[in-house]
Amino acid sequence: MEFIELILINKLDGVILKYPHQDNVDGTVCITGHHLILSSRKEGVHELWLLHKNIDCIEKKENKPSSGVTQGGSLFLKCKDLRIFQLDIANSTELNLVAQTLENLSSLQDPGLFYPFFYRHMHPIVEDGYGLYR
Repeated sequence: MEFIELILINKLDGVILKYPHQDNVDGTVCITGHHLILSSRKEGVHELWLLHKNIDCIEKKENKPSSGVTQGGSLFLKCKDLRIFQLDIANSTELNLVAQTLENLSSLQDPGLFYPFFYRHMHPIVEDGYGLYR
């Protein structure tokens, strides 16, 4: 399985991050194979880099206007380090795609997929090292 199969949406603009005792951040969410990144692309504003394995629970609350049509909603990301982030998303379809993507990536079971770095040796192996010290 590749991460591309799990990531249903990889970039979303116009997301508002709400975090207790901090100013709201309006920015872009990027979802990679191992991190959720929220950046406002402004000087002096911190980016949020959240490892998917740090997400403990995802709660989705959709907005219900008086007309009965759902217009976006909020994702509450409860982390294993007891932080809670709220992401406000204006479109319901995008809200569902982000929620499903984060659910997929935060619940991986294969330990080989936990690590964000890999190395592929591109040069031919000249010596195996076994006969080096004989």
